[in-house]
Amino acid sequence: MTDTTTSPTSSPSAEEAYLTYHRRREVSVMQPTGSLALVNTQWVDSSQTIWGVPGTWAPLPKGESGLKLTAQDSDNIVVDGVLVHGGATVRGKDAETPSAIVFSDSLVGFVIASEQGTYALRVWDANSEAIQEFGSISAFDYDPAWVVTGTFRELPDGTTVGFEHLKDDGKTRELPVPGEIKFAKDGIDYNLAAFRAGRALQLVFADSTSGDSTYSVGRFLFVAPNADGTITLDFNRAVLPPCAFSYAFNCPMPPKQNRFSVPIEAGEKQVLKKDGSLLHE
Repeated sequence: MTDTTTSPTSSPSAEEAYLTYHRRREVSVMQPTGSLALVNTQWVDSSQTIWGVPGTWAPLPKGESGLKLTAQDSDNIVVDGVLVHGGATVRGKDAETPSAIVFSDSLVGFVIASEQGTYALRVWDANSEAIQEFGSISAFDYDPAWVVTGTFRELPDGTTVGFEHLKDDGKTRELPVPGEIKFAKDGIDYNLAAFRAGRALQLVFADSTSGDSTYSVGRFLFVAPNADGTITLDFNRAVLPPCAFSYAFNCPMPPKQNRFSVPIEAGEKQVLKKDGSLLHE
């Protein structure tokens, strides 16, 4: 008699889940609009051309989302499924229905907005030099000691923290902070600022490995509060910011309270080329 009993499938260990997560991260950054594919971000404050793509781009009247594109049939620019002949409005990411731009089989774009209401064109190349050179994302081995539990407390609406961005020449942007994250490790109490990223919270941090064994600008960690007010910070899931993959990104820098004096030897370290050298310094 044949035994048809099926053995229950065992759940992956925390280390196995981490390795799967890391492999998926490496695949994601190589996608046609992944971090390695971004080749240009150009802010438009007057009628101008954009490096690497055809057409003339100009601001719209104040209060309108997006950019004005002027192009000919021969430019082969398709906006929202329609070949542009003459002029077209390209809606920004802040619009209810942002526009999709196709320049060629491998080149696409969309328009992003700043907090000040200005707009930039972003261009993504599925065959970018960075994608061709990419080898791997180096990372620390999984360390359960860097899975810590803290508390999350909501802050009043309108609470902000100043975040400096990499390309802002030292200027600070006040970004809304929905709550504070507190935890203790190795006898040290921490109180961190995170801003909202979709449904999650985004923690921008640096530690004593930054600029040494890990990317100099710092790293990101995405977390979500639990229903009971606790919050789990798994620093093994710390990721490199987009600017580690493309200079066309402008990444936020860690605020003072998010700078650890200790090494956090968990999570991603550097972006490497196929020959093992750094993609970016």
